[in-house]
Amino acid sequence: MRLHILGICGTFMGGVAALARELGETVEGSDANVYPPMSTQLESLGIALMQGYQAEHLQPAPDLVVVGNAMVRGNPAVEYMLNQQLRYVSGPQWLGERLLVEREVLAVAGTHGKTTTTSLLAHLLDSTGLAPGFLIGGVPGNFGISARLGQGKHFVIEADEYDSAFFDKRSKFVHYRPRIAILNNLEYDHADIFPDVAAIQRQFHHLVRTVPGNGRLIVNAHDAYLEEVLAMGCWTPVETFGIGKGDWQATLIAVDGSAFSIRYKGESIGDVRWSLLGDHSVMNALAALAAATAAGADPRALLPAFATFQSVKRRMELVGDIGGVRVYDDFAHHPTAIATTLAGLRAKVGKARILVALEPRSNSMRLGAHADGLAPSLADADGVVFLHRPELPWDAKRVTDALHGRASTAPSVDALLATLKTQTQAGDHVVFMSNGGFENAPRRFVAALGRP
Repeated sequence: MRLHILGICGTFMGGVAALARELGETVEGSDANVYPPMSTQLESLGIALMQGYQAEHLQPAPDLVVVGNAMVRGNPAVEYMLNQQLRYVSGPQWLGERLLVEREVLAVAGTHGKTTTTSLLAHLLDSTGLAPGFLIGGVPGNFGISARLGQGKHFVIEADEYDSAFFDKRSKFVHYRPRIAILNNLEYDHADIFPDVAAIQRQFHHLVRTVPGNGRLIVNAHDAYLEEVLAMGCWTPVETFGIGKGDWQATLIAVDGSAFSIRYKGESIGDVRWSLLGDHSVMNALAALAAATAAGADPRALLPAFATFQSVKRRMELVGDIGGVRVYDDFAHHPTAIATTLAGLRAKVGKARILVALEPRSNSMRLGAHADGLAPSLADADGVVFLHRPELPWDAKRVTDALHGRASTAPSVDALLATLKTQTQAGDHVVFMSNGGFENAPRRFVAALGRP
């Protein structure tokens, strides 16, 4: 079968393309942004890529068009597809029907921590020899690829609550039909498609409805919104996890979260020592361990694998250490994620200065949905430079004023880097935070620090 994937260079759709190719399909695709590294990864798999969304790209007609959720009505390729009555399907639906229906699916859902927890869960299962398949919204350090079929029956998938396609406004995860599902946390996000928390909770409950009675739900014991979701109806055994709370409990050995002990229903499992930081990372670890155990693994046998876990790129990724300044690239783009990431770093570095460069790039950030929560989330930062592009529809002064002299704005990445360089001194930790490319700012800053 010849598939044409619209939006093929996105992380999720690129993973779908790789899996389809591994299944033996002939795969081609188009995107507005065909450039490395995703373009080279896909081309190396024998996938033909086309720049833009011209109707000619769908001539001759493919057997099936797989439509990414970035596609909208008015897009030339979409309009041609509809007018010519080509067969089409969303990426999540194709994945569910073509691949996941034959596998034991472990799905990782939540506002925060999906990519790291999915990567960790795949790593834990892999360490036991189960060789799971996976699809992850990032590049896990232990595997170097975002998707693979795997050799065993298990398939681990990052279960996103974002919508499936312009013609299917259900969350992606309703197509996955997992036997084991992690509900890591739930907060308001994606202001472009969800009007309020209740709308997100309804989608999470749709996921809960698909988990069978002989499966397992792994649920954050601290999360009131998830408790409300389960109260809407639950037909699956639930295990909870938390720091000092739940069936799976962690007790911190190191205040920065780099070492902790684990108990399951009061019984000691053992200690974990690893390279990740923060309470949020400990929570991700508990969720992954609980899910791997539900899949049949021995939790005690899994503990050594935590020490060899390599986190996902752009999750507090150290990109340079020059002149005594450590520079990190981080994906945080929600106040809670920003706060927990900085709290973990603060616990590790003590009184050393932390400087933050922040790009408000997500749809919710650009719409100002998180504006009131940004200043409190930056409490652990000694200095903040906020990228305030001219097209940002709200005034960042409401954030910078609330930080009482610790923050400034810059109208461009060039100006941001120049400002940041004047503020940086030996011993500082500089964190770039964005869920976009940030014009390669972290690495450009490392290069700038190396110049006189």
